Amino acid sequence: MRHLLNPSYTSIFKGLNLGVHELGHFVFMFFGHFLHMAGGTILQLAVPLGSVFMFLHQRDYFAIAICFGWLSTNLYDVAVYVADARALELPLVSPFGGDAMHDWHYLLGELNILHWDIALGKLCRFMGLLSMLICLLYGGWLVYLMIRSFDLNKMGHLNTDE
Repeated sequence: MRHLLNPSYTSIFKGLNLGVHELGHFVFMFFGHFLHMAGGTILQLAVPLGSVFMFLHQRDYFAIAICFGWLSTNLYDVAVYVADARALELPLVSPFGGDAMHDWHYLLGELNILHWDIALGKLCRFMGLLSMLICLLYGGWLVYLMIRSFDLNKMGHLNTDE
């Protein structure tokens, strides 16, 4: 709810998300300047999605629901960053020193669609909302199934013979 009501809200995942984002720049720096700049967002979104597939392989379905919640926090962060591409008002981080560069100002400028920053930011917010709804609805459904299948007899808490 906080993400929906306040676009500048940052969740407890902010530090982790920022670390993954900055790692993405390092990972993609060998693939040209455009991918170097896009790499932060690419990895920031790829890690939670990759986690979904890892947990699917492990058949940990509740963890999959949580990954969609994590993905939504990343999408909300990306939405704020994209929407700031023209305004350039956000404080930027430069872990390697030097002047920080606004990824999305550069990316959208290179694609000649800088004027789409607000619309693309809204699209990312909408995708974040969808991802959070998947998290909550799927996770809630799994909890419902767990409660429904919960059997006190198996737990030894209820003995019907007495």
